[in-house]
Amino acid sequence: MAARTRTPNEALARLMAEAGIGNEQLARKVNAAGTELGLRLRYDKSAVSHWLKGSVPKAEARPAVAEALGRLLGRPVTSAELGWGASAWPGTEPDVATGVMELSLADMDPSRRGVLGAGLYSATLLVPGFRELVGRADAVRAGRAVRIGGGDVVTVRRMTDKVAEILDEIGAGHARPMAAAFLANTVGPYLKASGPERVRRDMRAAAADLVYLTGWMAMYEERQGLGQRYYVKALRLAGEAEDHVTYCRTLRGMSLQASHLGYGPKALELADGAAAAAPSAGPRLVAFLRGQQAHASAMVGDRRGALARLGETEAALARADNRRDAVGGYDEAAYFFHEAHVRWCLGDGEGSVRSLRRSNAARAGEEREGRLHCLGVIAERQFRMRHVEAACGTWHTFLDAYLGLSSARGDAHLATLLRALPPYRALPAARHLEERARDVAALKAA
Repeated sequence: MAARTRTPNEALARLMAEAGIGNEQLARKVNAAGTELGLRLRYDKSAVSHWLKGSVPKAEARPAVAEALGRLLGRPVTSAELGWGASAWPGTEPDVATGVMELSLADMDPSRRGVLGAGLYSATLLVPGFRELVGRADAVRAGRAVRIGGGDVVTVRRMTDKVAEILDEIGAGHARPMAAAFLANTVGPYLKASGPERVRRDMRAAAADLVYLTGWMAMYEERQGLGQRYYVKALRLAGEAEDHVTYCRTLRGMSLQASHLGYGPKALELADGAAAAAPSAGPRLVAFLRGQQAHASAMVGDRRGALARLGETEAALARADNRRDAVGGYDEAAYFFHEAHVRWCLGDGEGSVRSLRRSNAARAGEEREGRLHCLGVIAERQFRMRHVEAACGTWHTFLDAYLGLSSARGDAHLATLLRALPPYRALPAARHLEERARDVAALKAA
């Protein structure tokens, strides 16, 4: 029998050469991307050698290879480009209403949350421009059983406000399932319903706000791939509604996600894109956008740009009214939080902690989730500066707040605390804190 011959994968070889990466390095990057997908990949340089000779990795691993190469190259790479068949990107379905319903239905289903949560965050995702999306209202008009009016739009906006309140008060772990259920059962059918064109456009704008908020909560709960998929759908809805503000707000949320994951250049690209796409914005929206630009600029080492954007943020906020928006709001607490990130990235640890304390001092009492996260960041930075006893005091305040919230980000802070303490067990304050933290962890797990 003749030996089966394989065609060398010249596309993969070319991309690896462009990225300046060898077989072993690519294997490590693919394994890391696979971890984000929930896969336990154990590829080594010999596996990459086989791919170069023409073998094909298993189907579930191919997106990890494409994403690893895309991150190295700073642009999207698809499985098709590698000769391994088509791959779907988030939000590429033709009907955004159907896409919102399918995603939120899956988010509601406990049996599928693990799969959704493991979805890969794409650092090289191509974001559609506002002009590309305007006018793409493509819901199927035939056979609708529902007709919507202005009151239905008000219902969606009121529900969005309520979800935001629940998020602040008891955490995203409780608020996101409610949002997903409302999207699947009410908003999705509304998006497919008939009605005056003005009302249908307003419904898309209202839905975009709720989808954006749901994506933000998924991000906050460390479901990064899921959050990105919600964000892309929010962009499409905002474009179809010709809603510049929500489009810019969502791009800014995507920048925040990239900065949280450590992708500074991507965070800056998205933040600058949000600012460039903004209409003639009021001072609060300007502050909302410039603050994220400041943080992202600091992440890439642009000190002058970061401080300039931070100054513009402060000036814009000083001109803003006192209105507090449930979605996409920006206030003194948010400003000081951005200032803290800028200071930290530029090497001013003490100043960063002072700004974080000012953030919590300015924070509204009902913003319990934000307060908890801020406390966790303060304590972690104090530990990194070796201010151990001060950090222990902050961690105790964190634990007081953590008991009453359902928050994956709070869980992550607790895990960081438990990893940080063992080297300091000789200190009574650290021993006492570790005992209390383990008791709290046991209560949460019960």
